[in-house]
Amino acid sequence: MKFLLTLFTSSCFCSTLLAQSANNDEVYTPVPEKISGVGDSAPPSDAIVLFDGRNLDAWHTANTEQAAEWTIADGAFTVNNGAGSIKTKQAFADFQLHIEWSPTDVIQGQGQSRGNSGIFLHSQFEVQVLDSWNNPTYVNGRAGAVYLQHAPLVNVSRPPGQWQSYDIIFTAPVYAATGVLQSPAYVTVIQNGVLVLNHVEIFGATYTDTPEYATSCTPYGQTRQQDCSGRMPLTLQDHGQVVSFRNIWLREL
Repeated sequence: MKFLLTLFTSSCFCSTLLAQSANNDEVYTPVPEKISGVGDSAPPSDAIVLFDGRNLDAWHTANTEQAAEWTIADGAFTVNNGAGSIKTKQAFADFQLHIEWSPTDVIQGQGQSRGNSGIFLHSQFEVQVLDSWNNPTYVNGRAGAVYLQHAPLVNVSRPPGQWQSYDIIFTAPVYAATGVLQSPAYVTVIQNGVLVLNHVEIFGATYTDTPEYATSCTPYGQTRQQDCSGRMPLTLQDHGQVVSFRNIWLREL
């Protein structure tokens, strides 16, 4: 009887496995692409390299679209105060961005006047760059904030002069053909390996008096509006402060 019970139980177990296999829960295609560059200092092989330490060919000035005039030295480039903000020549929708930055180790000023720059996603939505090491200011203006909208969960800023990193996951806003917003933008920010913003909604442009999703459903040029195509450049801000950048790459999602 014990043998028969064991045989019956085993038979039921096998039947259960067969039934589970028949549920089509297991998916075998499409097979994820194998990429290299993971776990070392090189960008992933499917990344778009926006700065490799040698030139600013991927960038031009934000206002005139002339050659970017920021200063390159030692594998990094530094804000050339007064030369204006720069933006990528390419436009992007959803993306993963890696960027390293360092405010000068010469401490001058305080609050928003110390190591201030910004990374404008879609040229509209600023993730703040600031020397936030022992530098009190309003919390939604610290490093890692969506400027004036979301404060970082924690302050993980390093001392001025040291390199810091952002890994940013950005979901672009979606518009109807008429320019009506269908879905807002979202962003996740990891600073120096620590999560500081967790898939927060961006309420609109961060440079306007109040957040807004004003649109121009034609190529946007230099208007203060979002291009309804869903693809826009990345902008780095000249805020009159000495801030350097290096090792910038982006993966389209």
